[in-house]
Amino acid sequence: MASIFTKIINGEIPSYKVAENDKFYAFLDIFPLKKGHTLVVPKKETDYIFDLDDDLLKDYIAFAKKVAKAIEKAIPCKRIGMSVIGLEVPHAHIHLIPLDDIGDMNFSNKKLQFTEEEFKNIAEGIAANMETS
Repeated sequence: MASIFTKIINGEIPSYKVAENDKFYAFLDIFPLKKGHTLVVPKKETDYIFDLDDDLLKDYIAFAKKVAKAIEKAIPCKRIGMSVIGLEVPHAHIHLIPLDDIGDMNFSNKKLQFTEEEFKNIAEGIAANMETS
């Protein structure tokens, strides 16, 4: 059975996409810790990030870096934090979270809520800052 992220990649479940290429897909977390909290997933469904082959893992981190740089331009913050937990969904994913304080990456923090329009505006703002290369 396909993971929820594979269903998102395939368009079976809607998402607030910020970036995509032939190997990876980035979209807003719908239960964000901070405004701009983005998930980056490989299109190839793999449960554990360290099961990805070395070349794909290298490309994955490079793609996540581009997304992080776009988030930094779109969302005022001190830097972008990166977290890989991998227990919630059996599909490798990187959390990119705008940070102003170390506590901003505490996953037990209350999740923020945004309207559909706010999510769309956040995603569009990040997408507009993605460098093409």
